[in-house]
Parts: sequence; C-alpha cells; structure tokens
Amino acid sequence: MFLNTFWAVILASGSACLVTTIGIYVINKHEKWGSNNVAYFISFAAGVLISVSFMHIIPKSISMNQRAPVFLLAGFMGMDLINRFINTMVCHDRQCENLAIGVIPMIGIGLHSFLDGVIYSVTFNVSIFTGAITAIGMVLHEFPEGIVTFLLLQKAGFSSKRSALLAFLAAALSTPIGTLVSFPFIQSIETPSLGILLSISAGALMYVGATHLLPAVEREPKKYTIFSLLAGILVAVIIVLSKG
Repeated sequence: MFLNTFWAVILASGSACLVTTIGIYVINKHEKWGSNNVAYFISFAAGVLISVSFMHIIPKSISMNQRAPVFLLAGFMGMDLINRFINTMVCHDRQCENLAIGVIPMIGIGLHSFLDGVIYSVTFNVSIFTGAITAIGMVLHEFPEGIVTFLLLQKAGFSSKRSALLAFLAAALSTPIGTLVSFPFIQSIETPSLGILLSISAGALMYVGATHLLPAVEREPKKYTIFSLLAGILVAVIIVLSKG
C-alpha cells in the first residue's frame, strides 16, 4: 500500500511538473496559440477544482474530523493572507524597476507550486481516489501557470532562455520537491490530523479556483469559456458520482 501510494503521488506531481514545462515550451515556441487558448485551460481547471472540493474533499475531511470546517476556513484565508503579503511586496508604481514585476511573482508562484506538492501527499494518503480527482484539476491548472510565469519573467527583462529556465525551476520543479519533502511525514499522521490537513488543502484549492482561476477567465474576452467551465464541472461530477 505504501509503495502504491508513493508512486501514485510521484506520478501526479511528476505530471504537474511535465504539464507546467509543456506550458512554458508552448508559450516560448508558439506564443500566439498559447495566448489564444490559455483561458480554456484555466476555465476547465477551475470547474474541476471547485466541484471536487465541494462534492468530495470537504465531505471527506468532515467525516475524518468534525472540526474540519474551521480548518477549511483557515486554509482559504491562509492562502489569501499569503497572496496579500506577496502582493504588497510587488511594486505597482509604473516607475519601478521591471525586475520586481517578474521576480516577486515568480517567488510566489514557486511557493504555491511547492504547496501543490504537499497537497498531493495529503490527498493521496487519504485515498488514491481522493488524490486522483484532486490531481485532475490541479495538473490542468499547471499549464497556464507555466505560461504566466514565463511571460512575467520576460516582461521583467529576462531573455527567453533564462525566463524558461527560471519558470521551470519555480513553477514546475518545485511541485515534485514539495511532494518528496512532505511525503515521509504525511505517512505517520493519524486519521483526525489527516482530516485537518485535507480540509486545509480543500480551502487552498477553493481559494485557487474561486479567486485566481475564475476571475482570470472572466477578464478574458473569450465567448465560450463557459463551456470549458461546465465541462470541468461535468467531469468532476461524473468521477465523484461513479465512485459513490
């Protein structure tokens, strides 16, 4: 069981790393195509993450620990506070150096990607099914994350080659590192404590889906992103109901 869970977590975090890398490659080599379609990937990922959180992860965490809703709120607000802290470090003045516009967000994305790796460890240790349906939405949102990281670094004045390398280190490689660092400790955690971690993860996923992915889609002038959002919801519903 330990080995099955370990390799499942490695597969999920490795897939996230790969998809992020593909996003970086696509925007570097095919900038027009990537820019034209990134909204659909974001929309689909938002539908999956939010639906999976409501329908499976939150109820599962509550069944493991009755205090889970408190930690769900903590996970959501914790991500908000981290995001606010990072944003206050970014210079918004038009006269500021472009370096701050690229490097600080890169650090924030790197931290977020590292935490994604931790979430994989938590959810797969609850069950393979919980980890798998969580991974669907999370892996899909890695593609636009790689694109965004690359573009921010390029805007900051880095060359395409250096932007691609830094984006890979921050947005892609940090996820499997987060998994490898956290996995040995997750194994020894008892069920009530694992329920707390799962609820915190759910809060973080809800935050990413509701406050980052959906608003990003709404800012895009794409007519049909609603269909990719509904497709993401439908996929999540089918997977969750088929398990039940």
